[in-house]
Order: sequence, then structure tokens, then C-alpha cells
Amino acid sequence: MRARTAVLVAAAVPVTVAAAAAVLKAGRWRLYADLHRIELTPQPHRSCPNCRGLGGWWLGGAHPEMEACGCWANRPELRIRLLPLPAWPDEPPF
Repeated sequence: MRARTAVLVAAAVPVTVAAAAAVLKAGRWRLYADLHRIELTPQPHRSCPNCRGLGGWWLGGAHPEMEACGCWANRPELRIRLLPLPAWPDEPPF
């Protein structure tokens, strides 16, 4: 019974990872994970008629800046904090 359960769990892990990767790619999300956080950030749509997958366009003038496209800029960023970041030292180490 335990061997069968172990085999089922071992087979389920790759399938779950593949399904999660497909969902992230279809929803145009980028996953970042480390010890301190898990982040899901939106990515521009490659088929967007406005930005054509570049994420925005440059506005001219004396000080050009990039205008973000609504295909990704209006979507929320999801972040789960895990472990706190270590505090920066007040003084340099000797």
C-alpha cells in the first residue's frame, strides 16, 4: 500500500509542475521564487494590437519616456512573502 502511494505521489509531481507551467504561460505570468518571496508578475501579450508584445511605446519630446500598454500594466502583481529579509548592518563590518 505504501509503495503504491509513493509511486502515485512521484508520478503526480511532474504532472502538477507541467500543468502549473502551462497555466502561467497561458495567463502570461512570470514566476519568481526564492526564500523570501514568491512573485507572479504580468507579462505583455504577444498578440496585443497596441504594443505588439513589447509592453509599451516611447513618447517623444525633450525627455522621452515609455508609456506602458494596458495589456499588462493594469494587471495586479501578486506577491507572497515567506521569510523576512535580513536587516542591513548599520556599520560596515571590521
